[in-house]
Amino acid sequence: MAKRLTDINRKQAELLLAAVIVARATAYMFSQILLQTMGMFNLMAVRFLIAFAVLAVLFRGRLKAMDRRTFLCGAALGASFFVVMIAEMGALLLTTTSTVAFLENTAILIVPLMTAALGKRLPQGSAVASALVALAGVGLLTLQNGIAGFSWGHLIALTAAFLYAATIILTDRFSHRADGLTLGILQIGVMGVLSLIASFIMESPRMPVGLHEWAPMIVLIVVCSIFGFTLQPVAQSKTSAEKAGVFCALNPAASAILGVVFLHEHLGLAGVCGAALILLSIFIPQLWEKRRIRGAGAERECA
Repeated sequence: MAKRLTDINRKQAELLLAAVIVARATAYMFSQILLQTMGMFNLMAVRFLIAFAVLAVLFRGRLKAMDRRTFLCGAALGASFFVVMIAEMGALLLTTTSTVAFLENTAILIVPLMTAALGKRLPQGSAVASALVALAGVGLLTLQNGIAGFSWGHLIALTAAFLYAATIILTDRFSHRADGLTLGILQIGVMGVLSLIASFIMESPRMPVGLHEWAPMIVLIVVCSIFGFTLQPVAQSKTSAEKAGVFCALNPAASAILGVVFLHEHLGLAGVCGAALILLSIFIPQLWEKRRIRGAGAERECA
């Protein structure tokens, strides 16, 4: 199974990336349930350490064969994602969920700009256009009531956006140098260990009790962690950081749809238009490339 995962082509990788992000979108709903009775770091520690234990058993041969570079890359990604989650949770404590969802997802636009700056070049037109359309879609989905005056919560959410963009770029760089699946497993383990340390310092860690806690926890472990977090480096190893950034817009879209289906929330016309723009943004690079090829063909015919 592991070999089949690493042998996927670009189109399969993009489908996998979309599935991974949609799976991760379910985390908010189940985390909200558990946060009513468990501490934030306690929840994360149980979620990621159990997920890592399962993955370590399933892929123990892969972990034994990893080299020092892979270990360091996986540890760096785990630490990076851990910091992103701290910033996200901190923002949620100070401002509304919809505001955090929009501001954190400005990472969609930050990724192509940051990638271009690191490469000392201008950003690709198709990447910027795709990111702007996706960001407009996220705005329509999440900001139907607008943003109140700027606050510390907004600043922390924007910090989370920059950290998330940096993590996407790190994942892109590392997944092209080391085995993506091993990186995904290691980052889960590091996030679990760091969460456990933070929980001992700031909370009173415990295991979930009863079906009301174990049921959402199992979903978080299997769907959001073992599938969602672990396979992102695998998917990104076959695509670009800019494309991965745009795909992240699927997170608020999936969250909104889940809210309609399971929580009976009302999406509204703006929400429907926002979801449509997000889906359109994913196809903009392909449409841009087809237009470029047709234009080049027409020039050759005229010559």
